Amino acid sequence: MRFQFLSGLTAIAAALTLAACATTEAPSRVAAYAPPTAPQQHLPPRPLAEPPASPPHTARPAPFAAEFSRLPGWADDDHAAALSAFQTTCRAARDPALAEVCRRAIALGRVDEHQARRFLEANFRPEAVPEEGLLTAYFAPVYEARNMPEGEFTAPVRPRPDDLPTADWTSGPGAPYAERAEIEARPAPDALAWMRPEDLFFLQIQGSGVLVYPGGQRVKALFDGVNGAKFHGIAIPMREQGLLDDTSAESIRSWLASHSGRQAQAVMNLNPRYVFFKIGPDDGLDPAGAAGAPLIPGRTVAVDTSRHALGELFWIDASAPALAGAFPTYRRLTVALDAGGAIKGDARADLYLGRGPEAGLAAGRVRHTLRLYRLAPIDSPSS
Repeated sequence: MRFQFLSGLTAIAAALTLAACATTEAPSRVAAYAPPTAPQQHLPPRPLAEPPASPPHTARPAPFAAEFSRLPGWADDDHAAALSAFQTTCRAARDPALAEVCRRAIALGRVDEHQARRFLEANFRPEAVPEEGLLTAYFAPVYEARNMPEGEFTAPVRPRPDDLPTADWTSGPGAPYAERAEIEARPAPDALAWMRPEDLFFLQIQGSGVLVYPGGQRVKALFDGVNGAKFHGIAIPMREQGLLDDTSAESIRSWLASHSGRQAQAVMNLNPRYVFFKIGPDDGLDPAGAAGAPLIPGRTVAVDTSRHALGELFWIDASAPALAGAFPTYRRLTVALDAGGAIKGDARADLYLGRGPEAGLAAGRVRHTLRLYRLAPIDSPSS
């Protein structure tokens, strides 16, 4: 979640401050990156079926159009891109009513902006989550790695220990197997790779990522277990200790890099949670979320799965950013495909922004006040 936990730098600022995308914990907080300067970027349609000769439902009236019109920013969204994201991922839905809308959406095939908007308004009813909450963001990082310790590459990427309990700790803490400081002190003869300590720390927050070796070889580091300790963000204690005023993700990572050694390790040890990995081939695709479907940059979120179901659609209305350099608003239709250890509560979402440094920079600045709206499926829209 957040790639199974699974979600540069995602909800990092928030995950660091709160508790990450997600995207399994991984991920378990992963298809067109929507940069902070263009949050409504058009995502190319990716239908799962060829459209029939006469697409059904396009002529249906939209009984809840007036309710949709009250959603801040609804008229400005790219509805064709939003519907395409739903068509691509909706088979992950387990709710029967949502599965039926999924069937209709797939049968609809590729449509234009007007048809997509009418379909959404005819097949869903917006329901506001009562309280305000928090939007953060996450990404799939790309980090340098080595096959053995070398220079600043001193942190081992550890595989899942044979004695790690099989308890499912993706939705909450268990009795810790061992905390970060204890695990870090152990030898690592079976290390999968070696990274810079600050990069490994952020990789663990994201839950998965891509490792790049000097010869150009690329592999995926995939979430493969967690020690069960509760996540503790390091942003607030760093501010309280006078170590850093700007606690955006990039600032925290830079501080850790420039204070490598005991000082940085002491700060990282404030977060006792520790993630283990496995290595897989890099297929060049965004990772799958907790729902098992590929995450789509700018169109998929991690949510609290004790409050919401994977596969559901949500309208996010996020504004009033708390971090400098952030894009002012994120208003768009998203699909819940992931979960994460820091994503708790009804009005809490973690937006997946893509892969690599650019996505990481944007994700590390997202900490916005959120109004969340669930789109409830309609079993039999009027015709």
